[in-house]
Amino acid sequence: MRSVFFDPGQMTARLELEAPEDAPDGQGGATVTFAAVASVWARIEPLAEIREERAGADVFTLTHRIWLRFRTDIKAGMRLRKGDRLFAIGTCRDPDETGRYLCCLCEEEGR
Repeated sequence: MRSVFFDPGQMTARLELEAPEDAPDGQGGATVTFAAVASVWARIEPLAEIREERAGADVFTLTHRIWLRFRTDIKAGMRLRKGDRLFAIGTCRDPDETGRYLCCLCEEEGR
């Protein structure tokens, strides 16, 4: 497999990695909250804006490719935060299987 060339100097966004936690709601169910796991440097690449109509209203989905240093604890269902912006992690992969970087495909959650 060919090595991916990536300039780590392009990782200029400071993001908080957050993992979901279930908190009992006192009625037999649970409320999902997110707790910070780590701060990471990343590069955010906007990919697409998808417009859909749901129940007569326009709904926009923004997708991004987010590059970070390789970590073994990142998985789908976690999210990244930059201030008020939230990026739900859909998939993560090591683009050249060298253990240097992760490329996460994310959807920006509504603001």
